[in-house]
Amino acid sequence: SFEGRVEVYHDGKWGTICDDQWDDRDAEVVCRQLGLSGTPKALSWAHYGQGSGPILLDEVQCSGNELSLDQCKKSDWGQQNCDHIEDAGVSCDPFTGTDVQLCQSDAVGLTPTLLGLLKGMVRLAGGRSPSEGRVEVYYNGDWGTVCDDGWTDLAAQVVCRQLGFR
Repeated sequence: SFEGRVEVYHDGKWGTICDDQWDDRDAEVVCRQLGLSGTPKALSWAHYGQGSGPILLDEVQCSGNELSLDQCKKSDWGQQNCDHIEDAGVSCDPFTGTDVQLCQSDAVGLTPTLLGLLKGMVRLAGGRSPSEGRVEVYYNGDWGTVCDDGWTDLAAQVVCRQLGFR
């Protein structure tokens, strides 16, 4: 599954995260930490049901660039003023996103802005290792290649970051 209530393991126990300050940048970090490249969406007010046990984190404020929640600004472990009705959730659904016309007759290149609209819908294929290959995007129910018109190092960096590489 690509969505659910976020729970963290700390000091020998599992617990939830309070949704105070919870936003899509926090969801982006959770999705990255779980190895999911879908479009990150933060959900609040126990959208996926109330947890039980301790609420371990509150006031999580990621920039969206972190590799894990540990690197984000947040309250101290166990310091919170919440109830489980405020349990945070995320959706990392790889099949959500914005429809974008790619490689049509006007040969639109895939700019970093357009790549940003395709979060979770990009992969590398045909490479010698998982970190190289042909860039493919999921669009309209199919995987397809990307035109190289206007392709830059910046676009490549965006794809690498979307796939969890630094």
